[in-house]
Amino acid sequence: MEILPAIDLRGGRCVRLRQGDYAQETVFGDDPADVARRWAEQGASRLHVVDLDGAKAGKPVNLTAIRGIVRAAGVPCQLGGGLRDDATVDAMLNDVGIDRVIIGTQALRKPEWFRQLVERYPGRVALGLDARNGQVATDGWLDVSTTSALDLACQFVGTPLAAVIYTNIANDGMMQGVDAGTLADLERLCALDLPVIASGGVTTLDDVRKLCALSRRQPRLMGAIVGRAIYEGTLRLEEAIAAARGK
Repeated sequence: MEILPAIDLRGGRCVRLRQGDYAQETVFGDDPADVARRWAEQGASRLHVVDLDGAKAGKPVNLTAIRGIVRAAGVPCQLGGGLRDDATVDAMLNDVGIDRVIIGTQALRKPEWFRQLVERYPGRVALGLDARNGQVATDGWLDVSTTSALDLACQFVGTPLAAVIYTNIANDGMMQGVDAGTLADLERLCALDLPVIASGGVTTLDDVRKLCALSRRQPRLMGAIVGRAIYEGTLRLEEAIAAARGK
């Protein structure tokens, strides 16, 4: 199982939110490229980058920081936030150097467009499945739809998705661990035979071990994103990576 450090961008800085609340922001670095370099040096094989301003604006905003991260990291980077049309996606994948894009809002609003995008870029487009009380949240988590996360995922079974990145918003940034409900949600997604990455709530090494145990039962669970915990020190990235590799 792969461990992906998260770098969330707002105003050109590296920040973390609580439950996606833009009013609950903590700044962890003024130089995102330096943060990216640090995680790569500690063994990260891929970085998870989110343009928080872009998610609200509907288009990438922190392009300078994103380019800096790609240059500094030296490992593949996946990007989400404000990627809502062909031109933007093409630019990220072909010009900026992003390895994998994450689409959430437009996958819900324009499922046929999303399906065509996945087919055009096999293995390079991920579905960002952000759920609040089981329902899909959109527009930087500011709105909640009437579509369940599982129903949205079902629409793309059989397509060459890179991953389904599942976030239980209630857990994100709260440092309360991965709960039983989230584990059950992840298991249901894996049962659809979709590649799944867990996000939100990973706080300690025990959380990583819980996800590893699930991954052994459901091999389609291919990774976990870690955020606030590695910034605040309740989880050491090197230890998380070693645990995920079964060491």
